[in-house]
Amino acid sequence: MTTENSVITRDDLQALADRIIEMVRANPRGNHDDVEANVLVGRTRHGLTRFANSFIHQHVGEETVTVGLTVAVGGRTATAGTTDTREDALEALIDTTLESAALQPIDPHWPGATPPVEASITEDNYDEATAAARPDERAAMVKTFVDAAADLRAAGYLDTHATWAAFASTAGQRAVGRSTRATIDGIHQTGTSAGSAHQTSQRLGDLDAVAAGATAADRARRSAEFVDLDPGIYEVVLGPEAVATMLTFLAVYGFNAKMHLDGASFVKIGEQQLDDQLTILDDPTDPRAVVLPFDNEGTPRQRFALVEAGVSTSLAHDRRTAGRAGARSTGSAIPGGSEIGAVPTSVKLQPGSSNPDDLVAGVERGLLVTQFHYCRVLDPKTLVVTGLTRNGTFLIENGQVGGAVGNLRFTQSFVGALAQGQVAGIGNDDRYADAEFGPGMVIAPSLRLKAWNFTGGAKG
Repeated sequence: MTTENSVITRDDLQALADRIIEMVRANPRGNHDDVEANVLVGRTRHGLTRFANSFIHQHVGEETVTVGLTVAVGGRTATAGTTDTREDALEALIDTTLESAALQPIDPHWPGATPPVEASITEDNYDEATAAARPDERAAMVKTFVDAAADLRAAGYLDTHATWAAFASTAGQRAVGRSTRATIDGIHQTGTSAGSAHQTSQRLGDLDAVAAGATAADRARRSAEFVDLDPGIYEVVLGPEAVATMLTFLAVYGFNAKMHLDGASFVKIGEQQLDDQLTILDDPTDPRAVVLPFDNEGTPRQRFALVEAGVSTSLAHDRRTAGRAGARSTGSAIPGGSEIGAVPTSVKLQPGSSNPDDLVAGVERGLLVTQFHYCRVLDPKTLVVTGLTRNGTFLIENGQVGGAVGNLRFTQSFVGALAQGQVAGIGNDDRYADAEFGPGMVIAPSLRLKAWNFTGGAKG
């Protein structure tokens, strides 16, 4: 076993997690039948290259080992963490966390330490070359993004992220896994406009920075001159980024079992709430997935449907909400889940068969929206959201994409926009798309929707 933050392999991490469980049991405060513990040990390696005004201005590299410990003393819980894996630091962490737990009120929803559960995903979502990526590799890709439009100003980032993790509990659960993610996200700017592009993959080598730069530049140039559009209800074709924002809000505020149990969700299990063309999954088994094979509670992740042919079928559960609902955890626990709830983290809208150009071709007059921005929920029960368009919004007339329009504010029920009869087409261009909660959470295609309520310009 290595020491002082030199933990390297998954075996090392599992040994460390097991050792912490032993230390809990050996602690005088923890040597009792009513003491339980879960421990998650993770090693992360993050490399980030940021650029602005078409120049790289920052390389950041960080590698950290973290320990997250949750203990229960007679049903009274406390959670704490550290990045110091020395023996005395771990002993202090355990002692203070056990002491803190003993002073808390009884946690009515504590489900107990995680019991042994057979893994449902045996393959890692991992690429060694991405985990080992060097700053010069990232810089070379950034250069191709920038060079796609030498006359414009480029800004954004390219990062690589690798995670190795192990879990252990006093109830006997043990799990190890690893994952990688690479993302390029950037804009090209003219003097009056910006256009964006985003790509995320398990593998750095799968990112096409040239294509991303060309897309961002094209959108920026076409947006350099724009007209202001009157508010109103318009047919829309939404690009994957805009769709990903919608799906994120549905996942976090709707299919989150805690929101549902607390009476704040729109979801009605077994009812047709969305268009019958829509099937939405939480799918960590997708070969493109970038998540670990188990969640924050050590429960194996699994593939399940949130919506099947428009019918709301399942909620995302952690062990807390599963206990409240008499259900089973879906492997959807996240850090801070006791307050936030359970969130599906591999959301996927099943693609259609239409080329995105064909979606546009069917619109007599409407808008092509590439991205939403600064979205906020006004009413969680109907999922009415207000937000803005950003970085490329274009008028569609007679099936052709025309000139750009200025950014617009919308106030729209995401559930209403996706209701039965409102979906006019689904694209075949599904990919990881960025949303306001970060990359690597949603795989989405383009969507053609019959109505979207725009309420004003960017200022109101």
